[in-house]
Amino acid sequence: MQVWTVANQKGGVGKTTTSVSLAGLAAEAGLRVLLVDLDPHGSLSCYFRQNPDTLSIGSFNLFQERKQLSRDLVMKQVVNTAFQNISLIPSSTALATLERQAIGQDGMGLVVSRSLALVADDFDLVIIDSPPLLGVLMINALAACRLLVAPVQTEYLALKGLERMVHTLEMMGRSRKKPLDYVVVPTMFDRRTQASTSSLRVIRNGYRDKVWPGKIPVDTKLRDASKAGVPPHLFQPDSRSVEAYRSLYKWLSQEFAQDEVPAEVPSVAKSGGR
Repeated sequence: MQVWTVANQKGGVGKTTTSVSLAGLAAEAGLRVLLVDLDPHGSLSCYFRQNPDTLSIGSFNLFQERKQLSRDLVMKQVVNTAFQNISLIPSSTALATLERQAIGQDGMGLVVSRSLALVADDFDLVIIDSPPLLGVLMINALAACRLLVAPVQTEYLALKGLERMVHTLEMMGRSRKKPLDYVVVPTMFDRRTQASTSSLRVIRNGYRDKVWPGKIPVDTKLRDASKAGVPPHLFQPDSRSVEAYRSLYKWLSQEFAQDEVPAEVPSVAKSGGR
C-alpha cells in the first residue's frame, strides 16, 4: 500500500482538488483508494457530500481511540463513496481541538500511520488531505506517507507557503534520518498573466528536480466538478485540467512505484507533535 500526503502550509492552492483528482484517476486504473481527510475544515469530506459538523465517524475517532486501535475500528470510520474504488475517512470539526489535547500526550503524532498499517491489505493507495498549518495533524500526515505532493499556486504569496513547507520537510527528514520524498505541483497556472508565468519560473529555478515537469491550468471545470460532487475525470474527461492531472498521476506512478515504509518515525511525532 502506498501512502501519499497532499499538503502545503498555505490554503487555497488546490490541495483538495489534487487529492480528489489523483484518487479518481487511481480508481479508474483499478486501484482501491482510501482518501483521509485530516483538515478540520473538511473540504474533502464536503466534496463527497459528508458533513463534518454532524458526522459521528471519521478521522477524529482514530485519535480518540488511539490506545485501542484495531482493523475493525479503523474500517468503521470508512465511508463508501458513490464512486467505484474510492473510499473516505471523513473529517470532523472536532479535529480542531487536537492541538490542545496533544499537549503532554505520547504518540499523538503516529495515530494515522498506525491506523493505516492496520488496513494495509484493504487498500492499494491512500491519499491524505492535510490542513495548511503545522501541528499534530500535519505531523501525522507527513509521518504516515511515502510521498508528499505539494500543490503550489503560481503566484507570489503561495511561494512563501511552499518555502515553509519545504523547511518543515527538512526538519522532519533530519529527525527520521532519511529525507521524505516530495514533488512540487504548480497549480492554477494562467499563461495569460505575467505573474503566473514568472512565479512558475521561480518555482522551477528554485526547486528544480523536485518540481513536476507539467502544470495544472486554471480551469472552471474543476470548480464545476466540485460543485457537482464528482471527480473531475468523470465530470469532464476531456478538459485541460483533467488531462494535466492524468499526466501527473502517470508521472507519480512511474517515479514512485515502489512501496516504502519510513525508515524511522520522526522524533517530533514521538513527542505528540510538540
